[in-house]
Amino acid sequence: MTVIEGLAEACGPDHVWEAGPADAVDGVPVGWVAAPGAAEDVSEVLRFAAAEGLSVVPTGAGTKLDWGLPPTHVDILLDLGRMSGILDHDPGELIATIAAGTPMRAIRAHLLREGQRLALDVGSPAATLGGVLAANEAGPLRHRFGAPRDLVMGVRVALDEGSLERHVDGFDLARHVCGSYGTLGVITEATVRLEPMPAARAWVIRPVTTPREVQQLTEALLASHLEAAAIEADLPGGSGGRPAELAALFEGARDAAFSRAEAAAKLLGGGATVEQLPPAWWGRYPFSAEDVALKLWGRPSELFAVVYALRDAAGTPVPVRGSVGLGVAHASLPDSVAPERLAGMLTAARTVLLARGGGGCTLLRAPLELRELVETYGPGRIDDASARLKLALDPEDRLAPGRLPDPA
Repeated sequence: MTVIEGLAEACGPDHVWEAGPADAVDGVPVGWVAAPGAAEDVSEVLRFAAAEGLSVVPTGAGTKLDWGLPPTHVDILLDLGRMSGILDHDPGELIATIAAGTPMRAIRAHLLREGQRLALDVGSPAATLGGVLAANEAGPLRHRFGAPRDLVMGVRVALDEGSLERHVDGFDLARHVCGSYGTLGVITEATVRLEPMPAARAWVIRPVTTPREVQQLTEALLASHLEAAAIEADLPGGSGGRPAELAALFEGARDAAFSRAEAAAKLLGGGATVEQLPPAWWGRYPFSAEDVALKLWGRPSELFAVVYALRDAAGTPVPVRGSVGLGVAHASLPDSVAPERLAGMLTAARTVLLARGGGGCTLLRAPLELRELVETYGPGRIDDASARLKLALDPEDRLAPGRLPDPA
């Protein structure tokens, strides 16, 4: 049996094809593409791949296939786009079970009709739920509601040998697959915790001049007990001619939300205003499709020392944006940055974070020639529990091989 025949038995002949250049995963050629329509089809694809010793990389909308490390090789690209829809929704219990290939915008539209939301306002507008979970991607609302692994109550995952599982003894499967980049199994569906839509939302927006000022204002907001739903900052580094800004979101009943926003504006001073709409940069990444992208995380009180370290290493201000109330941000660099300069910036950021209580700086995305010359993940690598689970679930390393680093 040929590979095409084997995949056609699993997905149907109309949903399998030989890959072309456009199907490459972060520059890595793909052998075949399979587009299953159900979890059982995914199971059959993985069972066939295991029997033939073929590697599999899952994808949804493909918005984050160039994040992290590229796979070492891709025999089968598993396109989950056909596996879309709300499988179950209990509005009274604020719970929904959703197929992995469902676009986030479709989830928002469905839940809005019930006055509810999934608190994942991610910066990849075309992303699917499975892709968001696999990358553990979150937006401004992570400040109040947490990252995907905090919102997922359960998952159904197709494992390397083809079984469909909701539990793995000794491990919290739902938490571990979030951020696994498809290396542990293929998420086919997830049960998530929902939130009521707030009656009103108000943003407080204040111009800022330095990273240190952002830190001081953020600390004032966190100490104020005004209960911001999100605190974000945009430091454009002189690009685009935009001023640097700090913004905080307040939600709830209309009078309460605007009352807290007005109190926050008074606290922040310096020309802070209360607005009914967010700033244009809110919930967006600071990088374009061509830029080198970094992810920074650490204690909120220490994040801005990293911003200064990046500036010093780069010799110029670096655009940074993110959830400063949590100490999570992204930075953008031109793809023309020299490898030695990029390596120096990564080393500077990681050194500052290590000296100030921990955190990390990941090279989230860059041209392959740059990633071959610098350390993508740094000394943190992956934790022991994730390494043990990878060995238990995918001992032959067939699922997204190379997408996460080896344990330290």
